[in-house]
Amino acid sequence: MTDWKNYQAPAGSLAGRVILVTGAGQGLGATAALAYAQHGATVILLGRNEKKLARTYDAIEAAGYPQPAAIPMDLAKISEAEIAQLGITIQKEFGRLDGILHAANGFSFLSPLTNQKLDEWVDMFKVNVAAPFAINRGLLPLLSRAPDAAIVHLGESHALQPAAFWGGYSVSKAGQKNLVEIAASEWDNLPQLRINLLVPGPIQSPFRLATHPAEPKESLPPVEAIVPALLYWMGSASHGQSGLTLEFASH
Repeated sequence: MTDWKNYQAPAGSLAGRVILVTGAGQGLGATAALAYAQHGATVILLGRNEKKLARTYDAIEAAGYPQPAAIPMDLAKISEAEIAQLGITIQKEFGRLDGILHAANGFSFLSPLTNQKLDEWVDMFKVNVAAPFAINRGLLPLLSRAPDAAIVHLGESHALQPAAFWGGYSVSKAGQKNLVEIAASEWDNLPQLRINLLVPGPIQSPFRLATHPAEPKESLPPVEAIVPALLYWMGSASHGQSGLTLEFASH
């Protein structure tokens, strides 16, 4: 396998592609959206906070990259009808879809299981597993028509190494691995489409800094360090590699 952690994507490597990024308003989602646009992609920004989406949108435009689109949508409240409409909108406005990055992250707070509530678990499962599954399913007709298409789910290290107090978040993120492996197996008749789970691990993302406030920031890779991996697994260099769980950084 290519050294995907240090991959150097050629200029214009995503030119002509249309890529949907969930959670595009901040953190890894915003970082990825900018990187994809820089390499020529038309990026569809999806997130629940319009102001944050606008910041990512404006940053892409200011840099002179292909004009993006922004769609405010809350994955914790998304419906089948909204997913169907999303597919119709993408087909009408762009005529194609070449990739999805699932960067949206459903998280309540760290607490013992005895303090966690059913509604919190349901919301986290919907954002982290159920909504991404339904979006993949709903947009599969578009993806399957692309000559080279990729779906990347951003995972979490606490799904792979369960620990006290991570509760419903860890359990819901653990479901991503099964979703990716099942989809890869079922889509083996679509060699042009791949789906993988990329686990950033300890990195200077806003989420990591919020959940590990005592961790020395300088001990972690900067968020930009994961850009080569984001480009590799979304672009044609990763063609034919599907159903994998990939850890970017680990202690």
